[in-house]
Amino acid sequence: AVIHNGIIENYLTLKNALMEGGHRFTSATDTEVLVHLIEESYKRYPHLEHAVRSALTKVVGAYAIVVMSQQEPDKLIAARKGSPLAIGVGNGEYIIASDASAIIEHTREIMYLDDEEIAVVTRSGVTVKTLDDVLVPKEVDEVLCDVQDIEKGHYAHFMLKEIHEQAETVEDAMRGRLLEIGGTSKLGGIESVLSKIDHARRIILTACGTSWHAALTGK
Repeated sequence: AVIHNGIIENYLTLKNALMEGGHRFTSATDTEVLVHLIEESYKRYPHLEHAVRSALTKVVGAYAIVVMSQQEPDKLIAARKGSPLAIGVGNGEYIIASDASAIIEHTREIMYLDDEEIAVVTRSGVTVKTLDDVLVPKEVDEVLCDVQDIEKGHYAHFMLKEIHEQAETVEDAMRGRLLEIGGTSKLGGIESVLSKIDHARRIILTACGTSWHAALTGK
């Protein structure tokens, strides 16, 4: 069984190869391709972690996945590339989600996977490795935000809440970045490349949706 968030760009190529090998599909989704691909790898590597790792080396695209198998019921394999994935460390439990907001109600101790990392979750703990099977030491972060910050509260839906929060959101985004003396701003993230920006002949802003409007304002 697989839970998948993301898009497998080469799923049709993988699907055709799997069908030639005898696999039968019941949907047109790219997620089902992942299931069959891992199953095929499991035939050669009867170990869930190795099977998932082998399958993911063939995948092009973005994914945050959790995999489980009837053959190894006390184990979950989580992996990410391009799509976020967090693991909550609770009291005798582990919770896997795409964002801390889904976990904070149960625990504030959270670790985040980086791209092309795999987590093996068992009753005894969590082990994180790269796709190349190299052990990765992971720190557990404490999430400090309040639960009400990530819940919709009395609003009918999250979109409405976000609209009403715009004023304080803009204020929070500017806090510490606007210098009253001189009327300038301080953007710490670009200080190291200021000289390159100063000498740039052209600056390109790429965006879509709401960020497109932000890019137009920047222009």
